[in-house]
Amino acid sequence: METRKFQITSRAEFERLAAANPDSLTDLERAARFLYLQRLAFGGKVAGRNFGVQTCGGARFDVTRLGPLLEEIHARLAGVTIECLPWAEFIDRYDSPGTLFYLDPPYWGSEMDYGAGVFARTDFSRLALRLSRISGRFMLSVNDVPQTREIFSRFAIQQVMTQYTVAGGKPSDVPEIVVTGPSADPTPAAPDLLSL
Repeated sequence: METRKFQITSRAEFERLAAANPDSLTDLERAARFLYLQRLAFGGKVAGRNFGVQTCGGARFDVTRLGPLLEEIHARLAGVTIECLPWAEFIDRYDSPGTLFYLDPPYWGSEMDYGAGVFARTDFSRLALRLSRISGRFMLSVNDVPQTREIFSRFAIQQVMTQYTVAGGKPSDVPEIVVTGPSADPTPAAPDLLSL
């Protein structure tokens, strides 16, 4: 890992690390690989990463800033427990009357952006059903399309505008919805929703 202090920003290195099998790496090497790829990926995507370059300013991965960046990350995560479970299992394990869940599923139509097998289109309906049964409360953000409005229609929905900038381009306004609950509709789930 000592050679990481000489890490440069290049398309060739990005492609080499993207092609590397993470299972063959140590935990530390896997974390360094992830950070390098995330800092340089176009649009910050986790799956289907492409090398992104900003034509103004320096490289987005600067090894001389890595130490301070990791110290800042460490300070922000001090006292935080990180859990890695499938979303349904996570909700079941941590649901209580005092729990507030924040959920950020992939956009409708971009389900593969979080990786293969992580969240399928059918999971939107499964999630809505699961959220209608929790003891706690939740807040969920997702893109504003007719399908997401229909699936989460039993809950309070508010449209918000957010801005996206990709590769330093001009910001564009994009509508999202913020869905909150518990359910405003106590009626049973629609028959087309999958039961968990």
